[in-house]
Amino acid sequence: MKAFFRDQRTSRFFNRFFTYLFLIVLSIIILYPILITASSAFKPGNIAAFTLEWPKEWTLNNFTRLFNETLYLDWYKNTLIIAVFTMILQVTIVTFAGYTYSRYRFKGRKNSLVFFLIIQMVPTMAALTAFYVLAMLLGALDQYWFLTLIYIGGGIPMNTWLMKGYFDTIPRDLDESAKLDGAGHFRIFGQIILPLVRPMLAVQALWAFMGPFGDFLLAKFLLRSPENLTIAVGLQSFIANPQQQKVALFAAGAILAALPICILFFFLQKNFVSGLTAGGTKG
Repeated sequence: MKAFFRDQRTSRFFNRFFTYLFLIVLSIIILYPILITASSAFKPGNIAAFTLEWPKEWTLNNFTRLFNETLYLDWYKNTLIIAVFTMILQVTIVTFAGYTYSRYRFKGRKNSLVFFLIIQMVPTMAALTAFYVLAMLLGALDQYWFLTLIYIGGGIPMNTWLMKGYFDTIPRDLDESAKLDGAGHFRIFGQIILPLVRPMLAVQALWAFMGPFGDFLLAKFLLRSPENLTIAVGLQSFIANPQQQKVALFAAGAILAALPICILFFFLQKNFVSGLTAGGTKG
């Protein structure tokens, strides 16, 4: 009996040890580039490389130069516009599509879901030429409304699957009970089902908003004018030339670019809770 309890204590010790070890290593991997960026943004003068050395003198001069000497505010505005419209339209479309696939049976339902999966397997690189030709035909080259539509369309297939799966976890008894009380389809969706999928809506909104901030390839390929670039493409221009590295400006711009995402995350984090439907049919 003593040996049994001793083995259990040993097992718990090693489980806890390796769990904490994994979390520490993961934290280092995540925090290391953030600390490098933060330290570089507040260093005086220009620096040629990213190094984790805290400056002896802290300065906001890099942020001042970012606003006065570059088109960073234009890039920021462009990215925010694209991100906000992408978030609103994509979440709206995906929510209605997921609910439709979850609650209704119609001709072509299974085939269209399979088609969504097939589309998702096509890498973005394979579609760049098609996007470029389409932009040329529509006169949409160097227009961020076209880039916004691509972001929205690219997020629909897989996110529709995710929303459908989440809607499937909501008991259909709620729908049936509401119908017996005389509620119509839109009332069931808006007043009963929609509040129960807030966690997935929050996740979808955050993903859709983050996409334009992190994407470089599509924006670089479709946008041409310096004032029409997004943050990712604009910041890359600071370090594109090995002979004229603007590392400090890049770091300052990267920190400011993360602010909207952090604000949205903290605003939505109360909704990042699963299992809101638990006990929904009780009583």
